[in-house]
Amino acid sequence: MAEIIDIFHDRDGAIFRASALLADGFPVALPTETVYGLAADATNPVAITRIYETKGRPSFNPLICHMSDLAMAERHAVFDPISRKLAEAFWPGPLTLVLPLKPESNIHALATAGLDSVGIRVPDGFAADLIRAFNRPLAAPSANTSGRISATSAAHVESDLGSKIELILDGGACDVGVESTIVKIDSGGGMRLLRPGGLTAEDIERVAGIPLTRKEGASPAIEAPGMMASHYAPHAMVRLDATEVTAGEALIRFGSKPVAGEEEASVIFNLSPSGDLTEAAANLFDFMKRADATGVIGMAFTTIPEDGLGEAINDRLRRAAAPRD
Repeated sequence: MAEIIDIFHDRDGAIFRASALLADGFPVALPTETVYGLAADATNPVAITRIYETKGRPSFNPLICHMSDLAMAERHAVFDPISRKLAEAFWPGPLTLVLPLKPESNIHALATAGLDSVGIRVPDGFAADLIRAFNRPLAAPSANTSGRISATSAAHVESDLGSKIELILDGGACDVGVESTIVKIDSGGGMRLLRPGGLTAEDIERVAGIPLTRKEGASPAIEAPGMMASHYAPHAMVRLDATEVTAGEALIRFGSKPVAGEEEASVIFNLSPSGDLTEAAANLFDFMKRADATGVIGMAFTTIPEDGLGEAINDRLRRAAAPRD
């Protein structure tokens, strides 16, 4: 099983131990403000391959490359004026920008799935300190089996990947609780939302000064993580916009409105009794994992509004409810 180091009790030791494993080409699980990441040296093809193998993740699905700061990001990607404005406003934080990869960047093609662009994020707190000490970008998808519920605590990582990795860095529960928002500025100057996440579309539009467009019609080619139709899925089947509960289901509600048949629910969780979307996002993956662990046949989610962080929550739930291969 993986060694677990509490970063609050031994921050320097955690950075030293993690840096040694990263230098040897092994992935480590680390906390970020969004979810826990499975991090490895983004310049090392052996290390990146180990991420894909550990997660069971298809290699056509690109990885986000995490940087210590904007200066490191500029060494690997080309920033247009709008992307720079967004980076300066929201980094460190839950925003990933998809940018043209510089020819001189040593980020390996396995991390970008062979694309000529790269998704870059600057995380907050401990993860940025580790990257700064390691002095190389870290490719870091969520620390969970591919397609399954993302991890928002060290315990989640241990139960899923603990037998497959050597080190888990425990930073407590993640503050945001859903992955980063992914944005791309097209060559014509338009701004596209590739994945809603922990930074709201409204905040992005306010800083950029232009509208954020969503995809329409059939799904485009995969340009960033989190774009596969089925993702974030528990073992139990997921049902959305539930107005009633059947025996054997878990009820996961939002707000205080009663639900018909809730006395038949195997277990009940409330993402936010007061209807707070920030609280709901922070609780989402943890409550899904806890419900799934009870062995329920299904999860019934009540309606969650689409505004603000609700867009990211509903995106995760729609993918969790999608037909599975």
